[in-house]
Order: sequence, then structure tokens, then C-alpha cells
Amino acid sequence: MSAALRSRRPAASALRGVSLIELMVGIAIIAIAVAMSAPSFTEWIYNSQIRSTAESVQNGLQFARAEAVRRNTPVRMQFTTSLDSSCAISTTGTSWVVSLASAGTPASKCNDDATVLQSGQPVAGRASTTISSDHGGTFGFNGLGRIVKTTSPDTDIVDGAIDIKSSKGTCAAESGGTLRCLRVLVSAGGQVRMCDPKRGSGDPMACTP
Repeated sequence: MSAALRSRRPAASALRGVSLIELMVGIAIIAIAVAMSAPSFTEWIYNSQIRSTAESVQNGLQFARAEAVRRNTPVRMQFTTSLDSSCAISTTGTSWVVSLASAGTPASKCNDDATVLQSGQPVAGRASTTISSDHGGTFGFNGLGRIVKTTSPDTDIVDGAIDIKSSKGTCAAESGGTLRCLRVLVSAGGQVRMCDPKRGSGDPMACTP
């Protein structure tokens, strides 16, 4: 056999594949890496659900206030149990409705195109996020963009808050918690902002001045 032909023949070591032991070691390393990252990835999912819910609530309140100013008439946002004709106002409702009905009259049907300006369902069916609001689950705004009294339920002109948490863990602001829970504040003057109860005073995202 000529020297040129021998030089083109692949060496035996070049044809060697991956052994079973090497394959098992590789799989074990991948499994360990996945197991170590799973808790942090799960926590990231819960935090993302909390933030998206808080943003939806904040957007709904800002829309209600803007429409009240634009139309120069009372507009209210209420948290509800659903978005259909059977909806009921709830301080822990997983949906919200912005209604053109007067501040003293809630939207009786959350799918009524005549009075409902916008609606949202910030908590998806599989999400673990929870909502807890004061003000009876209702926030009314007048033509100046300020909080206005409502009836059914009765509310006063005071500051309000909506806490967004997760049923899958404890908030970082609480003892032993790690989740970044959020809060949406509504001042009596009508200002709407999102804050983090964990942040200390002086931080722009703090809930306290």
C-alpha cells in the first residue's frame, strides 16, 4: 500500500465514539444542574406572575382615571369575580372592570358594552397570584382625576391599596419570605403608583415616603 493511501486512512482513535460511562456522567451532570436551578426558576415564574398582575391592575386604574378626566364624568374601577353577566364585586376578585356607570352605581353586568369601557383578567387560570384590595374592591374617579365616594359598596375619599402576592410562597417583606410581592397605591388625589413593600424609606420603589 502506498504511503499516500495510508495517510488518508483515519486513525483508530478518530473513530472512537462516546462510551456508556461517559454518557451517563454527562447525563448526571445535566440532571444535577437542572435540579439546582429549578427552585430559582420556579421563584422567577412566581415573581413574573406577580409583576404582570400588578402592571395590569395599575394600567386599569390609570385608564379609569384618564377616562374620568377625558369625559369629565365619574368612572369607577371594580374588582370582580368574573367578566360575565354573573360578576360580583370582590376585594379579592381576579378580574377588573372599568365602568362608565356613575360612581354610585356599579356595573351590574361585566360584559355590558353600554357601560363597560374596559376589562381585564390579570390572574390567569393557572397563575398562583392573589389580589387583596381595600376600598371595598372599588375605586371611583371624578372629572378632576381624584378619588370620589362610591356606593354599593360605600367608599370614602381616602388613600387605597391593592396587594399582589402569590399563594405559592411568602413575600420578602415578611419573615422568611423570598418572593417579590408588590402593592399598587391610589392616593386620595388620584395618583396611582406601584411599590415594593420590601424596599426601605428613601427608595423610589418604597411604599413609604
